[in-house]
Amino acid sequence: MKTPSYDLQGKVVLITGGTGGIGRATARELLRRGAEVAIADLDPQTPHIGAAMSSTSAMGVVADVRTRESLDAAVDAVVDRFGRLDVAIANAGILARTGTLRTVPVSSVESLLAVNVTGVVNTVQAAMDHVIAQRGQLALISSVFAFVNGMGTIPYAMTKAAVEQLGRGLRVELANHGVSTMIAYFSMVHTPMITQGVDGDPLADRLLATMPQTMVKRIAPEAAATAIADGLAGRSPTVFAPSRWKPLSALRGLVNPMLDSRMSRDLRTQAALSALDARPASDTTADVKGAR
Repeated sequence: MKTPSYDLQGKVVLITGGTGGIGRATARELLRRGAEVAIADLDPQTPHIGAAMSSTSAMGVVADVRTRESLDAAVDAVVDRFGRLDVAIANAGILARTGTLRTVPVSSVESLLAVNVTGVVNTVQAAMDHVIAQRGQLALISSVFAFVNGMGTIPYAMTKAAVEQLGRGLRVELANHGVSTMIAYFSMVHTPMITQGVDGDPLADRLLATMPQTMVKRIAPEAAATAIADGLAGRSPTVFAPSRWKPLSALRGLVNPMLDSRMSRDLRTQAALSALDARPASDTTADVKGAR
């Protein structure tokens, strides 16, 4: 049975990490489609950024996704302003500096888990009752790293696999409430997080150069935003951008073992990983945490 379309006109949407590349682009796209949008972010300028998007249909709230109380307060502010909450998009995320797990500090792993996993759970739980009341939607921003080998960025890939599992579970748990849950899978989006975390790191570039270029081709934040908005409009369970990742996800059980085996024997890949292994500790601990 075909899923009914979801009219975004007049819907109230909360986006965490809303001042960054994907978050800000998504806010603008949803406003263009007639939604009322609230962005939540750590940036002290968030209220001004939200007001600049629209004086009547947008707002910004300073919030820390790592703290449930902060998300509760943000949701209360949104409901107080717009009267309800229909959609929550858990977009806030960080990326640690590229490195092998052998060299990544525990503090970096803990930070990634706190923002990329606990932050998503906090967002979902804070918004859930309001979204259920509206028979609305949850959207979780995962990554192709949920199913692509995470060499050189294992903790980040772990967090995205966790987000995928969260989304799958919620899709079943909330179905009886009329709530849709969507998982968005993006590859490399040209955002400050990638610019700061990858482009400024020659060793990250060296590792990426060993991969097929179709796998590392970037998309603009606006392309990700359109995919999210289209997915919400169709109540889609998943969205992929670029779309070529969809068949790879479907075939992951067959393709991944072959790719893993190939990379474990590839001399260029192993040389790049060896260089990361040898990175001085002072460089490894300098995490890059850009807005998504």
